[in-house]
Amino acid sequence: MFVYSVKTSKAKIAALIIAIVAVIIAIAMIMTGEKEPAANDSAVNYKAENSSERAAFVSQFGWKISEDPAEISEVIIPEDFDAGYVEYAAMNKAQGLDLEPYKGVRAKRWTYDVLNYPGLENMRGTVQINILIYDGRVIGGDVCSLEQGGFIHGFTFPEPAVPQTTSEPMSAQIVTSAVQN
Repeated sequence: MFVYSVKTSKAKIAALIIAIVAVIIAIAMIMTGEKEPAANDSAVNYKAENSSERAAFVSQFGWKISEDPAEISEVIIPEDFDAGYVEYAAMNKAQGLDLEPYKGVRAKRWTYDVLNYPGLENMRGTVQINILIYDGRVIGGDVCSLEQGGFIHGFTFPEPAVPQTTSEPMSAQIVTSAVQN
């Protein structure tokens, strides 16, 4: 039988306790991942299990949507992306959503009318937002125009067009334009 005795002082015990507490704090910080606070502008909440979470998701980008969806459909993310889907996936990747891991997955697409698209606020049903959801989380989507020659872009709210200003009075602009033509 071995007997080992240790002579300790209060300073050694205090140092050991401080070291143990520091290790526990470090482990706790690593386990929580030091997440950004939700109030941070760069933090986007991708939860979309119900209508209020979907509305909250799009409102993070400045969108106002219809209360009821225009369409709900099941879609299958293709196993092999064609040229069009490669572009769509790239657009989503640019907004922080990677569709690659979801190839072959059945997702739900929720489509809502956008009520506040700059310049088209009074044309309900002209612009829609599509949200692809898998397992209660947004995995992709877009904002698009249903008009002929329309557009499609990510969730980012477009900057309103800034009208060009000039120091010339309007009548001088018209005369100058007529002379140039």
